[in-house]
Amino acid sequence: MTIVLTGLTMGYADTFNQSIDDPAEFWLDKAGLIDWTTPPSCGSAEDVNGIERWYPDGVLNTCFNAIDRHVLAGRAEQVAIYYDSPVADDKSAITYAQLLEKVAGFAGGLRSLGVEKGDRVVIYMPMIPEAVIAMLACARLGAIHSVVFGGFVASELAARLADAAPKVIVTASCGIEVDRVIEYMPIVDEALAIVEQPPQSVIVFERPQSNYVVKRGRDTDWGDLIKQSEPAACVPVAATDPLYILYTSGTTGKPKGVVRDNGGHAVALTWSMTAVYNMAPGEVFWAASDVGWVVGHSYIAYAPLLAGCTSVLYEGKPVRTPDAGAFWRVVEEYRVKVLFAAPTAFRAVRKEDPEGALFRHYDTGSLDALYLAGERLDPPTYHWLAGLTHLPIIDHWWQTETGWAIASNPRGIERGFPTKAGSATFPSPGFQVQILDEQGSVVPANQQGAVVIKRPLPPGCLPTIWGNHARFENAYMDVYPGYYLTGDGGYFDDDGYLFIMGRTDDVINVAGHRLSTGEMEEIVASHSAVAECAVIGVTDELKGQLPVGFAVLKSGVLLDADEVERELIELVRQRIGPLACFSRALIVNRLPKTRSGKILRATMRKIADGEDYVMPSTIEDPGALADLKELLAGQSL
Repeated sequence: MTIVLTGLTMGYADTFNQSIDDPAEFWLDKAGLIDWTTPPSCGSAEDVNGIERWYPDGVLNTCFNAIDRHVLAGRAEQVAIYYDSPVADDKSAITYAQLLEKVAGFAGGLRSLGVEKGDRVVIYMPMIPEAVIAMLACARLGAIHSVVFGGFVASELAARLADAAPKVIVTASCGIEVDRVIEYMPIVDEALAIVEQPPQSVIVFERPQSNYVVKRGRDTDWGDLIKQSEPAACVPVAATDPLYILYTSGTTGKPKGVVRDNGGHAVALTWSMTAVYNMAPGEVFWAASDVGWVVGHSYIAYAPLLAGCTSVLYEGKPVRTPDAGAFWRVVEEYRVKVLFAAPTAFRAVRKEDPEGALFRHYDTGSLDALYLAGERLDPPTYHWLAGLTHLPIIDHWWQTETGWAIASNPRGIERGFPTKAGSATFPSPGFQVQILDEQGSVVPANQQGAVVIKRPLPPGCLPTIWGNHARFENAYMDVYPGYYLTGDGGYFDDDGYLFIMGRTDDVINVAGHRLSTGEMEEIVASHSAVAECAVIGVTDELKGQLPVGFAVLKSGVLLDADEVERELIELVRQRIGPLACFSRALIVNRLPKTRSGKILRATMRKIADGEDYVMPSTIEDPGALADLKELLAGQSL
């Protein structure tokens, strides 16, 4: 696959083509972005499973590259992490020198409990600096961390403990959700009681909002542990050794542990900070996510530090902490250059502040661009942000499995690309994206199909599933041999822009017509009264499936729900046609979502079809599903 662009400079095209024509040489050249104990002599080689592995003879330490080398290079007094917590009324600035001291100290504490290279450590923490410190401390020792989102129920924590078999679990006494304290220790206690072989030790960071009762012989206080331990030096590891395991969200079955290696991860993320985000050392980067998700791993804990930037760690929400101006306040206070958030965060802001009045209260002149990912960026949100901020609004697409952007507007390589609403622009160098039909043939421009990535996957992507390589092959590699299956559907337009339309199971079959619910959502969301929406396919005896819309209205909208429903039905009819059979658009107060903001469409479909479902462990507000179930019980769909 060769990229040919007309009317634009060739910086991106040349870079992309080099990455595809000779990926091993391309990425071997990028290995010089980080420091190595033993520099690699070859870019890639296949492992025993026939999977391409990057820098197979290289030796390094990720923590050294994220902290130590910057201190040695004269950045000791630069702020590494700004911590900002409106929910705890707490703020701090941690320099690289201070971070080094804290990480080395905690690594020494882990080592005193027997943690060594290759051991697993589960981290069950809220959005506090100690979560990042624990991650980096594991990396310093060559241990493998697995961060579990703070607040997950005991059964989900137990499932991850059972799969990872950690030697230690690191936790805090509580988390804080807006104005509600969530006690962690009862959850930890219950999870440990479920696991057949629980970890040997529990390290607890006590927060002032909640005390805990020490279980002697098991629990160790964070501060006491550090006082009793000697700081630890960095342990060299192979580039192909695991850095972490991150379990993907799922509603049923055994959790799926995505494995990330050390070498490819460090190189890809360091390069991405420049190539994708146009960041330079010393600048401030803010990923408004959580360390429990892949964005928090990649772009809070690792990439900004690997690149010598300053990372913002925010324990709060886009709204209600205290209002819809929260994001803009953080940008002003820390002079953020790039803000990366999920579209759902800005839809929440738009719902509460549709005219953007709060945005104008703050000086956001430091912002260079807004980057959005995690789910499809609907054009109405894109246009609202563009009109409000007058900034480049960059929709980029990636997955937990890839660890960084599969497609983006690469502003660090070539800043001149115009954006298109609904498009993630072009594949990132290293990602040879193609659109295939059900027979595995490449489809022409503007035709939707399965989005796949031709092997080899670039550095930073998963090489396996923890403890279950057969599951990795079955889930990602077997459907289209020679390709990685993303599970998303989409298309390229005539200009080579990539459009991701949603998960392939969100394509519904209406009387023989394959229709994208993502396309219908785009139309519904374009209505001036709609803040956010979802469209799902429900079972119909005659037509197979029928689309049903769910819309949340903006604050202050006084239109009658029936009137809005009629207008939404007419909109879809005008833009797609009668064949869409879009005849229901229910107005709801809220949509059920995961904590990362993804709408639980699959669960909504099961409720609508009267099927059994399991309450997703990642759900942010269980009451939203209960309300939906009650609403649908009185509907004839």
